Amino acid sequence: PASVFAGMTALGFLSYIIGIHNVTYERADGLVKQVGFLWAANWTLDFMVFLPLFFFFVIELLVFWKSEGRRKLAAQGDQVESDDAWLRNVDASSYTYWSVFLICLLFAGLFQWIGVSLIPLMKGGGNYAMDWGKIALVRPELISVPETVIFTGLAYLYMCLVFYLFFAGLILLYTVVHDLWKIGDGLKKLPHVDHQQELTEAGLTVMRGVFRCTVLGVLVAIWMKVQSSYLASSGENIVAWLVGDMSSMFQGRDDVSTGFRYRMPTHYSSLLIVISTCFVFLYGSIRLGVGGRFHAPLWKMSAVVALLVVSYLLIDAFAGFSTLLAISVLVALYGLFDPGLGRWRAS
Repeated sequence: PASVFAGMTALGFLSYIIGIHNVTYERADGLVKQVGFLWAANWTLDFMVFLPLFFFFVIELLVFWKSEGRRKLAAQGDQVESDDAWLRNVDASSYTYWSVFLICLLFAGLFQWIGVSLIPLMKGGGNYAMDWGKIALVRPELISVPETVIFTGLAYLYMCLVFYLFFAGLILLYTVVHDLWKIGDGLKKLPHVDHQQELTEAGLTVMRGVFRCTVLGVLVAIWMKVQSSYLASSGENIVAWLVGDMSSMFQGRDDVSTGFRYRMPTHYSSLLIVISTCFVFLYGSIRLGVGGRFHAPLWKMSAVVALLVVSYLLIDAFAGFSTLLAISVLVALYGLFDPGLGRWRAS
């Protein structure tokens, strides 16, 4: 978490030094639009808040499972055997980690940087919305094209490495859920041994951790899509755009379709994040929730995740979407502090 935060902080300082941290440009319709790097919610909020928190909760769950949960259920005191079995489970997904690494490095990093940033900077075109990565085309007095190429290259390299860690975290969450399910399935077959209490407590702890990570993953995707939608909108800055949209619902205005039409690759990458994150939560709910004794908190968690996904899908779909977005984000943030969403105790 600290490394991710430090990397984004370094990029923020670098953007300040080269002068693109807070920059505007005049669009063809005369609108003066804020496209500074530090105003980009998908960079500041995601890489300084949500992703570090995601990694923190992943690490917290892994520490619990390896040092406490698994040893209590599987090895019955044999710590060495429990650790070896866990390492074998992690090693079983080694090809998956390498595949994800190559996909993130090549597609999320290199190819996306070339297509979205490098080619438009060198040759123009592409029909992408103007942002901090292409501001040299319209404000050459602020930053040159070579400087922009270097900065965007560093930013995309940092981004693809962080998202590799993100997907690796999802794989580890899946591994924990699958490991707990296999152990529980084996314990249920043992005669005259009742481990239901321990299984319920471990399952609830694991699902709380998975829920927190799912919420943060969807929040990452939400702000990616919000930023992408803002760049094509008629808002002067992202805060004014969201506030204006919220007020438009009460004033009867419809400002959704007043923006320009651009290619938005971030919409697709954010959808991939939502699908991947929710798959892990759904898998955990099915494996650990069916036959478990914590249906009530699991239903509450599922409702929060569903609300977040709906608000993600409806971003910029109608006037006043930001009201639903604000409500879902507030509920989700509360869920981070109280994953059970109310008092519940395994019994």
